[in-house]
Amino acid sequence: MPVEQSSDAPLNQEPVVVDEQLYCSLTGRPISRAEAYWAPPLITARELVTTIVTTLLRAPSQLGHILLAEQPNVPYAQDVRERLAQRRSAEQLKLLIGMLVLLAVLLLPVLLLVMRS
Repeated sequence: MPVEQSSDAPLNQEPVVVDEQLYCSLTGRPISRAEAYWAPPLITARELVTTIVTTLLRAPSQLGHILLAEQPNVPYAQDVRERLAQRRSAEQLKLLIGMLVLLAVLLLPVLLLVMRS
C-alpha cells in the first residue's frame, strides 16, 4: 500500500495510508483492491529487444541490472488471468522464434563455408 509521509513529520508518527483507484494493467478498466490480482508486468518481446538494444548502445554496463532486476507487481483483474497467461505464452514463443531465426542467420554463413571447403 502506498504510504505518504511528509518530511517535517516526526519519525515515530504512524504513516498515513493513501487509498487510490487501481486499474487493470491489461485492460485498463478500474478494479477494486479486493479483486486485484497482483503479478509482474507483461513484457512484450518487442519491449525486451528494444530495451536490450537501447541499453547496449547507451550504458552496456547496466544491462545485467536492468534485465535481472525484480519487477514490481502490478494489478490485474481476476477475470483476465487466463488471457494474461495466453499473452505471456505468446510473447515467450515470439522471443524463442526470434532467437532461433537470429541463430540460423549467424550460423548459416559458417555452415556454408564449412560445406564449401
